[in-house]
Amino acid sequence: LQRKIFDDVDYLKGVILSQDSPYEDEAKVQFLLERAAIHTYHGFDAKARVDLDMAAKTTGFEYALTGRLGKRTKFQEKELSQLVVLAKSADTSNSHQVFGTSLAASDIAYQESTAKAASKPRNLDLNDDTLLESISFTKPTSDTGVQTEESLPASLANLDLANQPILKPLDSIILLSLASSITNTSPQHGLTREETLPYATRVLEGGSTNWQVYTQALLVRSRIEGYRSRTVERGVLQLQALVDQVIAETTSSDNPDGASHAANGSNGSTTFLPRPKPSELASVSERLQYIHQLASPTRWTLEAELAARWVSLGGLRTALEIYERLEMWAEAALCWAAVDREDKARRIVRRQLYMASKSSQTANDKDGSSNSDDDSEEHLGEEIIPSPADAPRLFCILGDIDKSPALYERAWEVSNNRYARAQRSLGKHYLKIRDFPKSEAAFSKSLRINPLDQATWFSLGCARLELQDWPGAVDAFGRTVQIEDTDAEAWSNLAAALLRLPSSKSIVTDPNNDNLDGESKHLDPQKHTKEAFVALKRAANLKRESYRIWQNLLNVSAMLSPPPYSDIIIAQQRLTELRGSVEGEGCIDMEVMEGLLQHVIASTPSSNPHHANGNGNGNGETGNGIDLPDHEHDSQQQRHKKFGLEHMFSQLLTQHITPLITHSRRLWQLIARSSLHLNRPSAALEAYEKAWRVTLNKPGWESGGSSSSSSSLPSATTAGNIGR
Repeated sequence: LQRKIFDDVDYLKGVILSQDSPYEDEAKVQFLLERAAIHTYHGFDAKARVDLDMAAKTTGFEYALTGRLGKRTKFQEKELSQLVVLAKSADTSNSHQVFGTSLAASDIAYQESTAKAASKPRNLDLNDDTLLESISFTKPTSDTGVQTEESLPASLANLDLANQPILKPLDSIILLSLASSITNTSPQHGLTREETLPYATRVLEGGSTNWQVYTQALLVRSRIEGYRSRTVERGVLQLQALVDQVIAETTSSDNPDGASHAANGSNGSTTFLPRPKPSELASVSERLQYIHQLASPTRWTLEAELAARWVSLGGLRTALEIYERLEMWAEAALCWAAVDREDKARRIVRRQLYMASKSSQTANDKDGSSNSDDDSEEHLGEEIIPSPADAPRLFCILGDIDKSPALYERAWEVSNNRYARAQRSLGKHYLKIRDFPKSEAAFSKSLRINPLDQATWFSLGCARLELQDWPGAVDAFGRTVQIEDTDAEAWSNLAAALLRLPSSKSIVTDPNNDNLDGESKHLDPQKHTKEAFVALKRAANLKRESYRIWQNLLNVSAMLSPPPYSDIIIAQQRLTELRGSVEGEGCIDMEVMEGLLQHVIASTPSSNPHHANGNGNGNGETGNGIDLPDHEHDSQQQRHKKFGLEHMFSQLLTQHITPLITHSRRLWQLIARSSLHLNRPSAALEAYEKAWRVTLNKPGWESGGSSSSSSSLPSATTAGNIGR
């Protein structure tokens, strides 16, 4: 079908766009816009942009996406740069140069239509207590202008942003097609929506002379606003208003005048919002004039999108009515299950998959009724052959309701082993009942069909961890973080799997020795530990509130040789912040802290230069007993003050660990040793005294009943050696 479509497009290209073509420029622009819509639908966005550029050049349409200072909220004081689209249609006075002489009549009609109030759909107000209805741009002074990579044309640079001229319908379609092209080639992200919104805003604020073009712009804006908390209400109500107008237009009887009976409310259709006013309606010819260039969605597509939006906001009953009217039974069943009516959901699904039971058929025959949608009817008969098109999904929904793995297997069979959701649900079922071999096999089958499912890779990694398949777990979690690199749990589990891998056989080569066959080759036993350390650092940065990840990072950091001391300090500090109020001094790793203190003492000189040289007593006296002036002593201390690792360690002890100590002798001794190193004898004496008191407060120390208490007494008396 795609080949046939593009064959027809190529044929029409030769007929319409050739130099000797009898068609005028307006027909050429319509063809280019329709071809751009076809290219966008099939994913050929580069070709679509070429067609849009050709269409703009043909019509003489000028536009630019740029930035201007403005305010977005009511209470904003400082003006910030805002994206805005500057656009201007070709001047109608030069229409003979753009479209040719045959378009003079259409230009006159264009001027007449813009002069009077054109019919357009209802544009709902935002009515937010913070956001403005539209961005309030700053009026530029006469000596300022917008500077971009290429200077804007004078016709665009001088436009008044608060009152831009009305665009021609084809020019408005070009902007909306550009917005569709951006959405089609960019990820679903806030930046993409911010880039797309100015195109729809330009069509709406400038106004459009065609009802369907204006409707399409409202649709684009409502889709963008569905992702922001302050605009989601207006987005869904605007979409509801568009659907109501389409329903009112399409459910009325035919009118010979080309207008709809909905204008006077003669049809019996019901709408969610008040009925559209006559000024908000349009004739059939106006609605269908640019239907192919806009590629507008059908009524059923719009209603399904509206129902999905109501589901996202929790309006399940409203969505349920739409799904049942559209006979989208899978979505209707999910809505019934979400409101705790699983019995109703089960009957809906079984009615699509199974024949009615013989008892139900007999009862209906006796009553003279043949309503197959009766809620009391039980569909317990044989499976319907052939199965409906969405049978695999229906079987999976029924399996979720009945918690039956056999239904997942049936969904896999009906789909000819191509429905990944069936095996994914089966894997989750086996993972829940801890049947890990079957769970691993099911997830693997699902990923062969859909290898970009991040959640399935994560579940597969968990199953392999339980099976102690460490290489397989590393592969699964590695694929998880490749697809979604902000999953902190995946990074943490990847580190756990890496730590359990056997010793690495990778070769580390001495960079100073070019002899690859010499003794410089040796195995790197810490390769996997280093990789686990990197993974845990990433997990800790993504999930800073998880104390388990920080504890694992601290443990893995201590395993490395040499250890990353700064990361150890950061991890221990974060642990005290997260668990200090709950565990107290129990959140402090004593062995790690003692090793860290030894490294600080060995790698940095003492803050007392006389102790460092062995020529002083720490009291401002030299080895010869000569007192130094106070100012000279202070200047020497200032020169030896450290702001690197020693400073970080000192801050950790004084600000985070000391307030948590209650009955740990070793921690007080750690504080004392650090104070001695920093030439703070009074602080060291106080810490040793507290260590002594902690030891004395332990029961049984005086009678020797506690071996640990009695053995700690000699070390606790170290304070007596200070100053000797």
